[in-house]
Order: sequence, then C-alpha cells, then structure tokens
Amino acid sequence: MLTGRCLCEGVRFEVTGPLAPLGYCHCKQCQRASGSAFAANSTVAKSDLRFVAGEELIREYESSPGRFRAFCSRCGSPVYKRVSEQPDSVRIRLGLLDGDPKLQARVHVWVSAKAPWYEITDSLPQLPEGLPPRK
Repeated sequence: MLTGRCLCEGVRFEVTGPLAPLGYCHCKQCQRASGSAFAANSTVAKSDLRFVAGEELIREYESSPGRFRAFCSRCGSPVYKRVSEQPDSVRIRLGLLDGDPKLQARVHVWVSAKAPWYEITDSLPQLPEGLPPRK
C-alpha cells in the first residue's frame, strides 16, 4: 500500500492496488496544472484509491469536455484526473506519494506541446500526442 498527501496535508489518501506504468505528460494542461515542464502520472483503479482525510477539500475542474482535474481547494495541489469515458480509473499525480511507487517511466506523451525550455535527455519513447487507444 502507498500513501499520499497534498502540500497542506489536508487531503490524504491510500493506494491499495497496482499502479499502471508511469508516464510523463508534456501537454499544456499538465504543464499549467503542475507549474512545471511535465507531470508524472499513473493510472489506478478508482476502487483502489481511498481518501483517509480531506476528501471534502477536493474540487474538480472540467479542463476539457469529459476530463476533470481534481485539486485540493486549500493549497491547490493537483490530486488526480478522471475521464468520463473511463469511470473505473483515475490518474494520480505521483509527486503526492509519500513512498517509492517502484515504477520506472516508460514514455513521454504529448511531446508536440513540450515546453521549449525543457530538453528531454533520456532514451524513453517520445510520442507527439497521447497514448494510442487501448484495444
């Protein structure tokens, strides 16, 4: 089990199930939501994410149709993203985890929107847009 918390520690959660492979998202929305060049994200089953404190502090923002970004209303930390078409999972922001998720990054996505001041220097695959749809 992994635990996590927002910056003010008002929102605290547990991840009780497996995390999907880690990816770095360079889309403009992730840049703006994280305040950085990219966001480190992983998908988890919604049933494996349990809020132990502060769930009432979470506010969602519909950043594009059917895509909701959740933040702590007190400190602004991004907590997760959910997509209407995928109601059983959420993408959590790995920077909120307390421990090591024991994941290695597998891919950079939305590299076509990469911050011009950031250079990708690793050998991970770089996709110009998002991941291809699952079959």
